[in-house]
This record gives sequence, structure tokens and C-alpha cells, in this order.
Amino acid sequence: MGFNLVQRRVGVLLRVLSSSRTKSLHLNFASAKRYDSSDVTVSIGDVSKSVKQPTHPQYVPTKYLPEDLSQELLQHLHWMLQKDVLGQDIFLIGRPGPLRRKITMQYLQMTKREVEYVSLSRDTTESDLKQRREITNGTSNYFDQCAVRAAVQGRVLVLEGIEKVERNVLPLLNNLLENREMHLEDGRFLVPAARYDKLLQEHTKEELDSWKLVRVDDDFRVIALGLPVPQYIGNPLDPPLRSRFQARDIKEKSFKEQFDSLRSQHPNLDEARLSALLSTAYALLSPESASLSLPDFPTDALPVAAKLLECFPEMNVHDVMYRLYPYKCFLNQEGKGAVEDILKTFDVLQSNDAGTKCAIKNISPFAGKAKVDIQCGSKISSIEVPMGLSKPMTSQDVFVSTPYQEQLLAELMQSHMLGDICLVGPKGSGKSATINRLANMLGYMVEPIILYQDMTSRDLIQQRTTLENGDTVWQHSPLVTAALEGKLAVLDGIHRIHPSTLAVVHRLVHDRELHLYDGQRILRHDRYDEIKKENNLDDVSMMKSGVLRMHPSFRIIALADPPIIGGSTGQWLSPELLSLFMYHEMRALSLAEELSIIERLYGTVNPAMKKVLNITHSLRSSVDPTVKSLSASISTRQLLRIARRMALYPADSVYDIIHRACLSRFLPSLAQQALNRELDGFDLKAPDKTFMKESAFPDTTLTEDSITIGKTTVPRHETKNKTKVPDVLFYDVPQHMQKLEWLIQDFNLGEHLLLVGNQGVGKNKLVDRMLYLLNRPREYIQLHRDTTVQTLTIQPTVQGGILVYEDSPLVQAVKWGHVLVVDEADKAPTHVTCILKTLVESGEMILSDGRRIVRKSDARAHTGDPRVIPLHDDFRMIVLANRPGFPFLGNDFFGALGDLFSCHAVDNPSKESEIALLKNYGPDVPEEIIHKLVKAFGELRDLADQGLVSYPYSTREVVNIVRHLQKFPEEPLGNVVRNVFDFDSYNKESKELVIKTLHKHGIPVGAKPSSVFLGKELPLPQVQLAGKWMAHLGPSSPLNKHELVLQENFFKLKDLNSVTPQVHLLDKTEARSAFFSELQSYWTLPMKESNIISALAVDKDKSNNQQKDTIHVLLANPVALMSMVPSGDSINELNLSRYFSVPRGIYPRFSVAPLGKDLKGCLVVHEESSNTLLIIDPPVGIVKKVPLPTAASLFEEAKGIAKTFFGTSMYKEKERWCFQTDMMDQNWGVLYRVGGNYVEMIDIEKLTSYSFTVPFELSSLHLVGPHSWLIEAADGRKYVLEKKSDQVPCANHLVYLDEFDSKDGEKGITLGQIKRCESQPMDKFVLSSAIGNQIDAPNRLLSTEKTYATVAVGFPELKHSENDIYLWPRSSVETNGHQQVNSPPTNSTSVLLKDCGQIVRCMPEWKAPKEAFPEQNDKKRSGVAAFLEITDVMSQKLRYIPIPEPSVMSPYVAFLYGSTDTSVLLAGTSGNGVVSLDAGGSIRLWETGLANLERSLTAWRNNIGSGQSNLQMTIQSESGKDVSSPKFGKVDPTGAPHVGGNTWAGGTGGRDTAGLGGKGGPYRLDAGHDVHQLSDEEKAQVPEHVRRAAREMAQKAFKQRLKEIKMSEYDGSLYDQFSSGVSKQVKSLRVILSNLQAKSKERQWVRHQTSGEMDDTKLIEGLTGEKTIYRRRAEKEPELGTPQQKPKRLKIVVDVSGSMYRFNSYDGRLDRVMEATILVMEAFEGHESKFKYDIVGHSGESYDLTFVDHNNPPRNNKDRLDVIKTMHAHSQFCMSGDHTLEATKHAVSTLATEDCDEAFVLVLSDANLERYGIPPERFGTALTSVPSVNAYAVFIGSLGDQADRLKMKLPAGRAFVCLDLKELPQILQQIFASSVLSSR
Repeated sequence: MGFNLVQRRVGVLLRVLSSSRTKSLHLNFASAKRYDSSDVTVSIGDVSKSVKQPTHPQYVPTKYLPEDLSQELLQHLHWMLQKDVLGQDIFLIGRPGPLRRKITMQYLQMTKREVEYVSLSRDTTESDLKQRREITNGTSNYFDQCAVRAAVQGRVLVLEGIEKVERNVLPLLNNLLENREMHLEDGRFLVPAARYDKLLQEHTKEELDSWKLVRVDDDFRVIALGLPVPQYIGNPLDPPLRSRFQARDIKEKSFKEQFDSLRSQHPNLDEARLSALLSTAYALLSPESASLSLPDFPTDALPVAAKLLECFPEMNVHDVMYRLYPYKCFLNQEGKGAVEDILKTFDVLQSNDAGTKCAIKNISPFAGKAKVDIQCGSKISSIEVPMGLSKPMTSQDVFVSTPYQEQLLAELMQSHMLGDICLVGPKGSGKSATINRLANMLGYMVEPIILYQDMTSRDLIQQRTTLENGDTVWQHSPLVTAALEGKLAVLDGIHRIHPSTLAVVHRLVHDRELHLYDGQRILRHDRYDEIKKENNLDDVSMMKSGVLRMHPSFRIIALADPPIIGGSTGQWLSPELLSLFMYHEMRALSLAEELSIIERLYGTVNPAMKKVLNITHSLRSSVDPTVKSLSASISTRQLLRIARRMALYPADSVYDIIHRACLSRFLPSLAQQALNRELDGFDLKAPDKTFMKESAFPDTTLTEDSITIGKTTVPRHETKNKTKVPDVLFYDVPQHMQKLEWLIQDFNLGEHLLLVGNQGVGKNKLVDRMLYLLNRPREYIQLHRDTTVQTLTIQPTVQGGILVYEDSPLVQAVKWGHVLVVDEADKAPTHVTCILKTLVESGEMILSDGRRIVRKSDARAHTGDPRVIPLHDDFRMIVLANRPGFPFLGNDFFGALGDLFSCHAVDNPSKESEIALLKNYGPDVPEEIIHKLVKAFGELRDLADQGLVSYPYSTREVVNIVRHLQKFPEEPLGNVVRNVFDFDSYNKESKELVIKTLHKHGIPVGAKPSSVFLGKELPLPQVQLAGKWMAHLGPSSPLNKHELVLQENFFKLKDLNSVTPQVHLLDKTEARSAFFSELQSYWTLPMKESNIISALAVDKDKSNNQQKDTIHVLLANPVALMSMVPSGDSINELNLSRYFSVPRGIYPRFSVAPLGKDLKGCLVVHEESSNTLLIIDPPVGIVKKVPLPTAASLFEEAKGIAKTFFGTSMYKEKERWCFQTDMMDQNWGVLYRVGGNYVEMIDIEKLTSYSFTVPFELSSLHLVGPHSWLIEAADGRKYVLEKKSDQVPCANHLVYLDEFDSKDGEKGITLGQIKRCESQPMDKFVLSSAIGNQIDAPNRLLSTEKTYATVAVGFPELKHSENDIYLWPRSSVETNGHQQVNSPPTNSTSVLLKDCGQIVRCMPEWKAPKEAFPEQNDKKRSGVAAFLEITDVMSQKLRYIPIPEPSVMSPYVAFLYGSTDTSVLLAGTSGNGVVSLDAGGSIRLWETGLANLERSLTAWRNNIGSGQSNLQMTIQSESGKDVSSPKFGKVDPTGAPHVGGNTWAGGTGGRDTAGLGGKGGPYRLDAGHDVHQLSDEEKAQVPEHVRRAAREMAQKAFKQRLKEIKMSEYDGSLYDQFSSGVSKQVKSLRVILSNLQAKSKERQWVRHQTSGEMDDTKLIEGLTGEKTIYRRRAEKEPELGTPQQKPKRLKIVVDVSGSMYRFNSYDGRLDRVMEATILVMEAFEGHESKFKYDIVGHSGESYDLTFVDHNNPPRNNKDRLDVIKTMHAHSQFCMSGDHTLEATKHAVSTLATEDCDEAFVLVLSDANLERYGIPPERFGTALTSVPSVNAYAVFIGSLGDQADRLKMKLPAGRAFVCLDLKELPQILQQIFASSVLSSR
């Protein structure tokens, strides 16, 4: 009933599969008994054939022919009998599976024909078919192979896998097939039987034998088995070969026949379940399913499925079907849906189907088998399964079971009952452990066999070797050994091996038979026994005839990684493989399962380990393919390793554990961002490593018995082989010692180590140092691209005609317990290094000479067998590899085998560690140079990580530079660094970036000694003795009293809430690189848009080193303090806005000063408006407040507001608080009120203040000494306040200072207001030089309003006598500007440098004399914010140094400073230096002292060198030829390269002609040859008239080119406006695109060559004299029938909406889109075969505007110009609106339907989505809607921080902000790199 119901439902679907009406056939034998008579006749229908008794019955197939023959089978046998009678050769073609071979064997059994079987593969050669040489007794002899044996002895030659053999191999059989003739290598000649018999009538047999003629038997036939190509992968039939066969299509059994057959074989099976199974299978084979490209269902495996359903009545049909056809792991979403629709049609798949629960209840061994009770559903079924020869092991082994694994083991046991198994699962999920558990339960000995890509069929079956006497023999492979001995063969890595290689085991799996290369054959045990019984043979005679018995317990289990769905590579599960195994999928364990295993192995799981587990499962469950791919690095195996480590070393941070396991340091930046965002969800923030302080130096203690690093102590090894213990030069630095501690911890845990890093970071040194500390001997092996499995394990050589295997370092390390260091592991193919898997994982490995490495615990290790090598307990492996990807282009060793090792990323040392390291290498190299080198190389490495430079500069290079400087200290630094950077001298982009970086850090590469640019120097006016000062106490004094009353006050500091410092990067640029000037270095503060600079102070270093000073900058609006050290790399910011209440509208006035003595490092901050005084400790953020007696009133605040709004002209400023800080280094200062009379001296150290009032209004107060104050009154009078005795705590004696002109004696000297006054005298030499007379007297240097400089001689110590006042008057000069109205906002605009006699002022540009400006900029002074005016009284000179305008300044700040004299603050530094700060936050360090400048200039010139003048000999290469006149040159028709000369066009390094690298040619012409570059110096020697002619000729050629592409000169210049801006980016992107393809172009080994390098695997063939024993590198042609390498598809979605045009004038966004479009079009030109791109646009009118179609990309500049013109016009005239969302969805959905390698969508847009109501969540959903399409958004326009805010709301790694197009190539590189990772 069930059958009829299903048959009706299938209907038309199965019409083509129903049996056709044919004439019934019957098989008849003439004799009563089938095989007794020698003259048996076989008849099928009307065809009969006489069957002879076979000579070798053991070669006749047996137990193939069933008792009941179906009509379909009889039809096939009837046809074959017809062809046999006709003497024709047969070709059976059909779907993959054993059916064709099975029918062939049935026919041969029926006709009692001996068989010669060959499984063809790509490794099959002529010697495998005709004759092979072997050495016997020292002589090379030919031995007939299958084709010759079959022809001579009348056997049937079965060739299976015709489509797999390489072309031009099988045609050697053409003549044998057609004429039954063949010439043999030993000189014999096969002739057809008729011809031979005819010759025999005319000649004797001896004569024929002497002529070496051999008769081909009449019964010789050939049956070929093949697949239809091109439907299946393989080579199509060679036409001559095809014409010699008669073909028959062998279709699978019909539905009815299959159903009837299975129903009769399994009578207890429910018909409905059987019908559902068959209906599903045949529906998947229907033409409709074929149109969906669904792989064939393996109908040959249906009997196995029926057996399962019969044994387990409650087993789900879907579960059984899925074991035969695991569609979920190899079909895409569409294919899965199609299969599931079919399953639902036949009720095989239910919506709530959760599978059938299974469990093993009991295992009882008996008679070589095991009875296993399995509960399936609610019923327990008993089954018999094969078992091994050993005693089953109980669960006391290491395996920790979970319910999931118990279920899986039960399912595996069910499949084991029926045949071989394939277990598919991600790496590290426990596949090997589960199989080992199954083997232990059944007493199996496991034979691990690692499969690799270039494994040959010989490697899989037999290998050739020699005996001790030199005779060649064949040696069984582990697979054959396992088959003979009844072991469990585990084929690990079936996804790696080539399909044709695996074809040799098809018959082993299907038929349990195997034909070996030495002529032997293995038969299934029952067939072997049947032949022995029927022919009365014993084992000895069977052995002599080459027939071996396969053990009945033999089983194969294959292990594989899941297929890569949708990829052009990695889809290994083909229809052929589907027919081989029962498939089981093993998923990664769940969180609870892994937690349970860890708890049982290592006890209670700590919270950190639980967090690691939670993060791992979050990664595994992510929908982002990039994030999901990272979880592969944290497999169950890796988690167990982490848990074991954390159990002993719980101090490891979770953040470090995850990043170490993922090797995140070397992930693409997008993947790093995605990982960090995942970790953010677990409150694991990435530490800002830029400012991380170096960890404490781990203490190291080395004794004879142990080594201690930090907190880790491990014993040292005792060894006699001390010569192999490495001892290298190693300097202990913190980072390396920390890494060594981690390595030693893992090594002590018994782990094998993997160190990954760039070149030159110290991987080898770290390992060698660790082994030295541990006293462990080392074996070393370095891999390379030509490393093979053989060379990795043993090295075969021929000695005296005998093949001898020499142990590789690997085998020696295993034997003696040494540490094997495998270097450059990424250079060898991963399929080679994958053989290390079993050695690392299970301690086993099979060598190519047949020997075997086993653990010591293995019983085989104690048998004394010389072919067994026990694995020494002390053996360890340490693997070193470079990071994957560009520029190393190695293989991803970490991706393939990373989870087998404890992985460590080795990076370049941190800044502190690298400095310490370099000091050890160069103890005499100046520390300043080391710091420069470290910073420069650090930045270059960052650029390499960003993809801006291709080479990752390492510590090795900088060490070599320092070593050079140590040995040759006189060598200029600029010359020494060229040892590293000359590699980049021919790459313009790299060279520019490298030089810019080196210059930034003060390394003068390419500078010339003449490049000195100092400030404009003008003469200083003649010094004048202007008058005298004298203190008066008598009647002429206006003072009534002189002693002021002091009021002593005590105060307590008020603790305020501390502030947490915020750290920023200090990105300093050294200015003295390309040229020398007063400017030393500069950097920019990370200011907010509204910040205003308010104060600048310097806390001078005790060592008088400017680079170690601490610079403090106070910002207002909001108030913040930034502190930094020039030699450091960080800026500390304290937010102080809560402590100051500055009224809005008032310009903030602050003063800042550092404290001294015990308070060194702290500083005071005073705000004038609110009269607030704070003491701040910047490093820790502690803030204390000094209580001041008075505060600003509301009325004063109102005055300030009025002044701001109405200007100073409307409201005269009367009173304000000032704080004099000149004595703050003594921890006291003076607070006074300008316009008032209140004064208070505040002693911070003693917490005491002294206040008093003066009898006049104060204007200014200057501390000219610790006991003398110079006070200016509002009326212009001057007073001195002095301290009369030490008993007085504060100066309180007031003296009037009378001043009079020295000429006429009148009162007053024209000084103007005193701005600053020195508190210390100038040196007598400086004073004498300034005055012009030798003089030694007290003095003070003053900066006044109306003079360049003023010197008071005798003041203040001799103030009661006449003090001479010398000055340099400031005369009116011609300027270039107009006077501003307002005064500067601060007095911090001058610095007094008494030691060099200078006053440095900040001079607004309008005050600067006309001569200060460069000549060409007399009228145009844009770019200059102000000048440094340097008054040098010693040299009597003025110098003016321009200060550039701020690069960035907000409109608010620009408006605020628009009405002031200057927006630059100054302060003095150590070493008589000056620091300036402009309104944009740029800090500049200056050196103005002449003596200092002279020293610095000498050092600078020493660093850059002065050429080769001091060398004795100079060799300069010149071409020796002069240029004449430019010309195009002749075109060489042969295309040969030409170097030098002036004849041929397209040459290189020549002259006059169009080419590359030469001189004097009209224009560049690339003919595709290597470029020979002439030096720039030689090019510069070209005469001007030749250059002019060349320019004219180039212009003419350019116009001609424009004419050819119909482009006007205007269009050419217009296009150039857009193209020139992105020319560098085009080159950068083209380099990236080329690098993406570099590895795919790598040549591969081609075998079986007659010349080249010796193939190690063919040494025996070489001994025997074969010719095709070589291999060579070549461009390997793709195999016919393999999937074509599909291009990557890129669809760029550009925004051409009206807003792009509207806001183009604001931020140039439309121009940026057009430039980006040109960038893409130019960069992808020439890469169209690999990258096909569309450029589509969207606006308010449409979401799908096509600008560039991938089928017709623009070919020239005119086409590209038309594209951007169209874009611009559309944006200008389109309707408003936005279709970003629709355009993104459309682009993603259309690419999803295309057949391509990878699909990318790049949305270039502004961030103005909010305006159109598009929420970021919807946009993010559109980007991630199709997992197979990698969609990204790049925002190239933003109003404010729109783009940054939008980026944060989109999925991680899916959005970029690109406001500068130079970043676009790197963004594309990140996108491509992350896609490679996600598909790994």
C-alpha cells in the first residue's frame, strides 16, 4: 500500500526511471554444474560463448554474480557477450559508483575470465601499463605489467578511471587495441594471434622467439570504465582512443528493480520507509534535480541504508539518508532548500525532526566479532560488528565523554557494522579522539595515515625500495598493512588529497579488493576462502600466485574538514566520494559540553576560563563570517590547552588569551576590529598599547638545576650532547623576558610551540635562548617551497647502487629526545607540513621508508623491531613561521595546524625594550640617535600594518644600523640608514613615504650640507646710554613712609576631587631633517574645536635637557591642562572645567607656573577673573585649592562682559588680579591687583601668606631678585620693594626709584611699560659684549614696550647709587600691515635668555619690518601667523623667524583671535631654548642662541655627511655618451630588450629615444622589459635645448594620443585635474591588486619529466634506467573539467544625489566621489580577468543608474572622463531625495545571483542618512542581508562627526570613514584581506 501511494505521488517525476519493456533474457549454462566442465557454454538470449577453464582460477573474479539475475543486468551482460564474441573492446560509461565495475566483474565471473585490473590516476605512467624495470641480482630487467600480461595470457584488462589519467598516456594502447600490436621496451613485439599463427606455419617457434615476437592471445579483451566528461571532472576521451571502443551507458537500477531487490533482501523492513528512502534517492537523480546542479545521490549505497532501517526499526529515514547524502555540508542555501523540498514531499523530513536518539548499551566480543546492543529510539537492537585483534579498552583512558559524543559513537557503531565511514567536522573538534575511542571500544589498532595534496597513488598503496643487495622491491604502505592485518585505517585529511589519487582505493572500499603495483592482489576474505576451497589451494600456493587475503576486520575511517560551500576550491565532496563512505558530521561541542570536559579534566573552572568559553561560543555563533572564521582558532583542542595552562598559571588575562589563540596581531585590521568589538561585549577593552608602560623586568635566576624567570621556575635538562645546545648572543630586555617566561611555561606543560611573526623580530633568538636556559639540545630544519614529505622525514640517497635513507633532523630529534626547531614553516606547502599532525597529536608517524614512529606506551615500541622508532619522552617541536599574507606570501601554517600548537605571536620589541636592546648593541651610540631610530622604525611598522608600505621593517634592520654606528661612529647617520632603505629607492611612492617618516623623526636622509635656512637677520640699532635709575629716600621721594605693615596669614590647602588623566598620542615631527633652521621639532595638541590657548609653562629638567622638560599647556573653553615631555610619546590631559567658573563672554586669563624643591613636578594655576589658585599634580590628577582672601565681584564680571562686547575703547579696564610667578621655583609667588593697591606674597611650601597695601595704584610688579621687587605704578613711577633683613619674612621696605635722562637730566626715560624683567644677572662676558665695554657689575635684562632691549647696570643691588640704563630704541620701521586695535590676550609673548643675551618676542606680522618677509612674498604673506623677533644684544643683531599659521583652527577661535596682535604664546626651556604655542594647538621647539645653533649645525652636518671628499678613491659610472636630439626611435620587430644606446624605441637606460630609465628622450615608453635606470645626476646633465626639444616632442605625442581617442586638450586637462590627485593612490591600489594575485601565479612542480631536477620519489626508477624521473617548476595548466577560476565581482555604488552637488563646495564630496571613481577605473585596468567591476549610482530619481558595466569597462581616459561627467551632470540636475537603502539592497541581491569567486559591494556615500529618515539599523541589515556578498559602506562626506557616529552604529568592520582618498586603497586591501580570512 505504501509503495502504491508513493508511486502515485511521484508520478511524472520518476517516469524516466521506470523499467522499459524489453524482451526477457535468461542466462543458461550448457553443463549441469556451472564450473565443473571444461567446455561450458554460456548463453544469454541468442548469444552464446564457449567458456574455457582458466589457467589461474585465483585470478577469476568470484562471488560477484548473484543467484537471481535481473533483466537489467541480463541486458548489460547480453550486450557485453555480443562484444566479446565480436572481439571488440568495451567502454562502460555511467554515473560515479561501483555499478560499472561490478557488472564487469559479474561478466568475467560468468565467462570464467582472468582479470588484470588497473585503477588509473594522474600518476599513472607508461611503465605502469607496459613494462617496468626492476633490479634483480644487480641486473636491470624488464617485467611485464598489466596490459602486456593480459595480452599475452589472454586475460581481460580492466581500465577504471579513464578520465583521470593524464593525456597522452593511454594512446600508447591504441595500436594494441586496434591491431593487437605493441612494441615493448625490452625489444619484444606483440603481434596479433592470426599473424603469429601464420608466421608459425612458415617458421619455427625458435625463430619467432629469436625475432622477439610474442603472440597476443585471442581471448585478450579490454574493458574501460569511465565517467562522462564534461558532466564530471576529468579529461575527455582522446578521439583515436574513443574510436577503438564500443560504449554502453550503465544506468542505475530502476526504481522498481531496486525496490523489489531490497524488499527481498530485507523482508522485515517496512515498505513505506523503504519506499520513502528510494523515492527521495531517485527524485534527487531526476532531470529536474540535475537542472539545479545537485550532486548525484549514491544509489549504490541504498542496500546499506536499507540494512540500517531493518536493524533499527525506529531509526529516522532522514538520518539514514543523510549519512549517504550529507547535503547540508556541501550545498548552498538554494541547494539545501531544493533537497529539503524533496524530503518534505515524501514525508522524510518533518518540521520538528530532531533525529533519533541512540546509545550503546553493551559490547560483547565473540569469535573475532563483537555483539553490540544499541538503543535506537525506544528499542534495543543487537548487531554484529567487526572488531580488532586487541583487547577492548574500557573508559579508563583519557577520553571524557559527553551525551553528544555518546550519541555520535552509537551512530558510528551502526555505520561500522556496514562499511567504511567518513567523519566530517571542523579542526580541533575531537574527530581523532572520537575515532580513537571507537577503536578502543572494539579493540582496534589504529593505523593513522596522513593524506596530503601531492600524495601519489603509489604513496597510498606501495613504495619502491631496495634490498641490501640492491634488488628493487615494493613495500606495502600502511593502508595495505592495515588491510592485511585487520587494523582500523584512519585516512586523515581526505579533503586535501587529489581525487584521482584517491580513486585507487575505490575498489578497496567497494569490493574489498586491491591490485598492487608489484602484481599482487588482495581479495576479500570470503572470496579468498572460496577460491582456496574450490581449487584445493593452500595459503602458500595462493601467496606464490600473488593473491593475499584481506582481514575481515579491516575498516577505513576518513577524517575531513567541512567542504567550503560556494568556493571554487575546497569543495572536495564529489559524487564519486559520496559513493565511498557513510558520512557523519561532527559539530563543535556546545558550551555546556566543553565546560563539562574541562571540569572533569582540570577541576573547578575559574571565572576567567568561563569567560573564555563564553567568548568562544559567541564567536562560533556569530552571523558575521569574519568573526565566525576566528572561532576556528579556538577549537575544543585549543580550549583544553588553555584550560590546562590556566589551571597552573591562572594569572593570564582573558583578553591576552583570546588574542594569543587567534594570533590577532597578524589578522587583517577588519578582523581585529570585529574581534575587539566582540570582546567589548564582555567588558574586555583593548589596552592602548601606545601608552602602556613596559612591564616590570622579570627577574632571572640561572643555576645548574633550574631556571627562574619572573614567577616561573622549571628544572634544567641534563644532557650529554652539549654541542647541540644553542648558545647565541642574547640581551635581556623586558619584552623578550616576558615572552620567554610564557614560552617556558608552555614548554614545561609539554606543549609543542608555534611562534609566528615578521622577519627579524627575534623568533630564532628567543627559541635558542630558551633552549640554552633549559639546557635542551636542538635539531634544526629549514623548510622551503620545494620541501616534500620525503625530505621532511627522511632523505633518500643511492650509495653503491643501494637506496639508503638518511634520517632527517626530525627523526633524529624523535630518537634522541631533542627539540626539533622547524624554521620557515610557512614556506613549505601546507599539505607537506600537515604530515606533522599525527606526530604532534598522537605521537605517531609513518616514514616513507616504511619505518614507524610510535609512543613509548605503544606495545610495538618494546618488540625490538628495527622498523619501529619509539618517540622519546623529551621530544618537543618548535615551529617558526612568518605571518600569513603579503609581503611574505607564504602558506597559512597557523590556519592549517595552528590549534595543534601553543601559539605565540612574536612582534617587534616595544619602544622601551627596543631602546634597551639597541643600547646593548651600541653602548657608544648617542642615546638621541637610538631614540630617533626606534621611533622612525616604529612608525614605519605601523605604516606596514596599514598597508601603506609593503615591507615590514624589523628590529634586525635597526640592530644592523646601530652595530654599524658602534663600529664606525664617524659615519653620517643619513648614510648608514641607506643600508636598509636603498631597497626602496626605485619605488617612488615607498621612497617618498619612507623619507617623510625618517625626516619626521630627525633622520636626515637626502639632505645637503647647504640646506641651511635661518631667520632673516637685520642690524640692531646702536646701544644708547638712555639715563639712570637711583633710589631716593629723602625729601624728593613722594612716599611718606617706607616700611609697609605686613599681615601674616596661615591657610590650609583644600582638597578637591582628583581628576583621572586622559592620555593622547604625542606625534612629534623633527624639523631638522631635510634642512636646518632654528625650528627643532613640532607637534599638535589634540584640542577640541572650541578650545582656546590660555597659558604656557615649562618645568625645566634638572639635567638642563630641553627634551626632558615638561611642557604644560592650559586650555580654556573648557578648561583643561595638557602636560607632555618632548622626548616622550604621550600627552596627559586633565579636565579642570569643574574648578573654574569663568563667565561666558570673558576672555579667560590664566597664569601657570611649575613649583620647585620638594614640590617639583607640581604646578600652580591662577585664573584672574575669579581669582582662583590651584595646585595640581598632573601625573596623578590630584588638585588642591589655595584659599585667597578676595574674589571677583559680580560687578567686575559685568565689567568684563561689557569690555568683551563693546571693546576696550568703550570701557577702560581698571582692576584685575595678577599672580607673579617668577619665583615659583622657590615655591612662592605674589598676588596683586592691577589698578588697586593690594599685594599678597603667598608661600606654598610654608602654607603662609603676607599681605599689605601700597600707597598708589599698581600697574605691574616684577621680581628682580629673591629680595627685590620692581613695581610700576599706574602713573608711570617706579618703586623698589626690598627686604631689609632676614628677620622680615617678606619684602616690605618701599623705595622710590628716580629715573632721569642721561643727556639733559630731565625726568623720565623712554622705555614704555616693562613687560618682563630677569631675576638673575647676565654673565660679565655677555654684559660686556652688549654694552661694548668691559664691565662687571650687577645687571638686569628687561623687555620693555618701546625698546628692543634694555639693560639696567648696577640694578638692583646698587640701586642707591646711580644705575646706568642702556637700551636699544625701537624706531619706526616700514611694515606690511595695519595696526590692530586690541592688545594680546596674554603677556606670555616674550622670553628673556640672559645666558645668550637674547630677548625672544612673538611679533604679529603687521608689526614685522618689510625686510623680514621673503622677497617673493612681499605682498602676499598668507601662511604666516606671526614672527619670532630675536633681539641678540651680544651680536647686535635682529632675527625674524616666521611662524606658520595654524593648520586647523575653528571659526570660533579664528574670530576670537582676529582682533588681537598675536595668537602665539612663548616660554623658555632648558638649554636656552624657546617653545611656542599657536591658536591651533601647534607646539614648536626653537633654538635661537648662536652658540647652540653653531653646535647643532655641526652635529647636523656630521649626521648628513659632506659627500665623499675624504675618501681616497671614487668610482663613478657614466654612460660616456652625450645626448643629441630627442626622437621616437626605431621599432624592433623582434621585441628584444635594448639597454643603452639611442637607436631603438622602448629601450631602457639609453638616450634620445622614447623609453624608460634613460635621458634626453621625448617621453616615456614601456615595451614590457626590465628597466635599467640611469642616475638622476646623469639625467641632470642633459642640455637645456635637448630638454626643450624633448618636451615639445612629448607634447606633440600627447596631442596625437588625445586625437586618437577623440579627446580635446581641454578634456585632457580636465581629466588630469581629477586623475592627478589620485595618481599615487592608483599605484598603491594596483600594487595591492597585484599582490593579491602573486601567490596564485606561483609555479608548481610538474612530474614525470625527462629533464629537470631529480624527483626523490623516483630514485628507484632512476636506478632501473627509466627516463621520466625528473620534475620541474612550470605554470601548471588547470585540469580539464575542473571548475574555472572565477573572477571576483565588485559593484561600487556611488551617491550622485542632489546633496552631493549641494555640499560639494563645503567639503568637496562630489569631487571625492569622482576621484574615487577614477581611482577604481584606473587601478583595475588590466585586472579585468580577475576583477570585474560595475559602477552604479543612486539619487532621488533612481536606485540603479549604470555608469560602468563590467562587460564594457572604460578603455581610455576619454571613456573615464565621460563617466565622471555623467555623474556630475546627474547630481546637478536630478530631483532631491535619497535611495541609498534601495541601491544597496539591489546591488547586494543582484551580485548574490552571479557565479563568481567572491562578491563585494562598496557603497560610497555621504553620511547624510538621517535627513532622509534612514535608520542605521536598516542600512546595516541591507549590508549584511546576503552572507555570500561582502558589502561595505565608505562615507566620504560628513557634516561634523556624522560619519563617525554612523559608523559606530553599523555592524563591525562594515563601515569606513574616508575623508581623504589616500586611505581608499588601504580600505580595499582590508576588505579583500578580511574576505580571505572569512573563507578560510
